[in-house]
Amino acid sequence: MSGTRIGGAAGLYGIIALKLGKSLLLFGITLGIYSLMDQDLGAEFERFLRWVRLDPEHQFFADLGDRLQAMTPSNIRWIASGTLLYGMLLLVESIGMAFRASWAAWLAIGETAFFIPIEIFELIRQFSLVVFVILVLNLFIVWYLIRNRDRLFRHRPFGAPTSTVPEGPSA
Repeated sequence: MSGTRIGGAAGLYGIIALKLGKSLLLFGITLGIYSLMDQDLGAEFERFLRWVRLDPEHQFFADLGDRLQAMTPSNIRWIASGTLLYGMLLLVESIGMAFRASWAAWLAIGETAFFIPIEIFELIRQFSLVVFVILVLNLFIVWYLIRNRDRLFRHRPFGAPTSTVPEGPSA
């Protein structure tokens, strides 16, 4: 059993699942945004809050409802398009990591590391346990992928032979 490590890439599979899940969630959000394109967003938001049994009169939700009311269809299209593009990036990243492509590791490292300064800024501005957990998770992902990239990802052209025996002149 020493030749095969069953749990050797468990961290990678967890990262792939997380990023794939985020991608699917963003696709769902995109569809939701597009379906609300011609609706009264303030009224829809209030209806949603009542459905999940939250007080729409709470100051936070009232301010958010006012911001939604001020959104133009053009702004909504931009938000939906950005959400769709980010979801597609995460999907490509996930598939690339599942195939152990080295470019996908670097893409995941860059995409994940991009948010770390933003999360630190938010924690300095106002501490939030959710943001802290996300920061720790993102730091772990970046650390794990950098530390294990040589072991987890192939560094050869796609389709190149996997033989470890060097090719030499034939006799």
